[in-house]
Amino acid sequence: MSGRPDSDLPPDTQTTPEPTEDAAEDLPDDLPEAEDEDLLLEQARRARWGSVGTGALLALAGTAATALRAADAAPALVLAAYACGAAVCALAAVLGARGRTRRALWTTVAGVMVMALGDHFD
Repeated sequence: MSGRPDSDLPPDTQTTPEPTEDAAEDLPDDLPEAEDEDLLLEQARRARWGSVGTGALLALAGTAATALRAADAAPALVLAAYACGAAVCALAAVLGARGRTRRALWTTVAGVMVMALGDHFD
């Protein structure tokens, strides 16, 4: 096989020219940078609301599962796992409301894993 091991094209055969410093000078000065900031703020707001909603919904689901399992006389370990998972998901909702969306995501994952562990013990 005589092919190249890498998939990159050599610099002299690339189809798109590399941007030069002159290209930045060709852009108009009146581009609204505020629109970019507004877009980022809107995305951050959506991420916060998404993490709050997901955490709250999973906390309610864990609480409902705890109540349903308590009515069926499930083992105490199952009830504790669902209750702890619901509490962790509620914590994720609080973290999301405060803007800690990455931590809220991982806390939500941890809460769901705890609830899944409780389902495993059933």
